[in-house]
Amino acid sequence: MDTSWLNYTGEALLLTLLLGWGGLPLLRHYKARQSIREEGPKSHRAKAGTPTMGGLFLLLAAVLCLLWNHWLTAPVLWLLFIMLGHGLLGFLDDFIKAELHRNLGLTARQKMTGQILLAVLFCYGISATLHMPFTIAVPFSTAEISIGWFYYPFVVLVIVGASNAVNLTDGLDGLAAGCSVIAFGAYFLYSYMKGMNDIAAFSLIMAGCCMGFLFFNYHPAKVFMGDTGSLALGGAIAGISVLTKTELLLVFLGMIFVIEALSVILQVISFQTTGKRIFKMSPLHHHFELSGWSEVRVVWTFWAAEFVFAGTTLLLTL
Repeated sequence: MDTSWLNYTGEALLLTLLLGWGGLPLLRHYKARQSIREEGPKSHRAKAGTPTMGGLFLLLAAVLCLLWNHWLTAPVLWLLFIMLGHGLLGFLDDFIKAELHRNLGLTARQKMTGQILLAVLFCYGISATLHMPFTIAVPFSTAEISIGWFYYPFVVLVIVGASNAVNLTDGLDGLAAGCSVIAFGAYFLYSYMKGMNDIAAFSLIMAGCCMGFLFFNYHPAKVFMGDTGSLALGGAIAGISVLTKTELLLVFLGMIFVIEALSVILQVISFQTTGKRIFKMSPLHHHFELSGWSEVRVVWTFWAAEFVFAGTTLLLTL
């Protein structure tokens, strides 16, 4: 591998740091601060007032790095569309929380409608401009299954599911950002080995931006990425999976995100059908917190698990 590829990570990391140092005082000045859920762990109440919307300088750094390095190919432009579209949706959610002091932001229906619309436009765009086939690749094999127009709802499910899964994972300092570094790093290796250099560059730059953001977001967090960042990162990861035909493989490569989302789904189903909770609190990271684990221990354990899942998936695939 040409070591010049690593320059993208360094540039993205440095630019995110610079934008963070410049942007953090602005977030404080405009009082873009996080509201903490009343039903959340009591230890999180100390985080009330921490600046949010930090995803803004993460996303800006990514766009500037892609521009600087001339990687605005058609696939990358569509990745920017799905990422920045979700970023805008998340920004609206964060803005409502910060300005109107509503800790739930957009309604579930509003957020879901926006996600579905972005996913449909993305699917139409890549099929019309990139001539992507309406097929699903079978993980750990070379087989592909053609599903025709059912590919639209399939892509919607992937993008909406992934963006919400990353959003749910963003509940502890550094958790979503660190897991995203691993996911983007894995997709860099996969894309590079498959000869998709533009998608590899995008993935590597996103990994660098997430690493830079960790400087501000690691415990104790100086800023949260907010839905601005988490929805955008989930949209980007899902977009990469669609363009690389690894939608089903993403389940294994991003297993921590999947587990976090499943813990919420199972908790809701169990409570609504039996009146009992499976976990002390969902998403799963809160269950471990309430079981006595420190926040840092939970984060490092989940990072390690995501690294194992992503690494094993690559070893079995490449």
